[in-house]
Amino acid sequence: MQKDFDKWSKKKKELDTKDGLPTFKEREIWWCSIGINVGHEENGKGIEFHRPILVIRKFNKRLFWGVPLTSQIKDNPHYHQFTFNGKEQCAMLTHLRLWDVSRLNENKMGQLGKREFTAIRNDLKNYLQ
Repeated sequence: MQKDFDKWSKKKKELDTKDGLPTFKEREIWWCSIGINVGHEENGKGIEFHRPILVIRKFNKRLFWGVPLTSQIKDNPHYHQFTFNGKEQCAMLTHLRLWDVSRLNENKMGQLGKREFTAIRNDLKNYLQ
């Protein structure tokens, strides 16, 4: 599949000048414009180049660590399987990265339960050691 870096570049310029940024918290899942990326890095989908992101750690009102989510279930240590809103999901632990709030779309999907969130954070801690 051909990647459209030019369309993503245009969208990224729009995001950089976006007003009215949302307020977010740890444990929340948001639609996030993650873009078109290089090689095997995870890409966003659709005209917004988005996918769900779980907020792992909030640093300030602009920056957070987040992991992209996928509905493709993978049973290996690079993914954490969980259920959210009755649907099976996987947190892509290898894709943890720093995000700016301007990438978040206006559509918050909800908040993950404390127990499941703690399990994902523990998996990330173990993964990074």
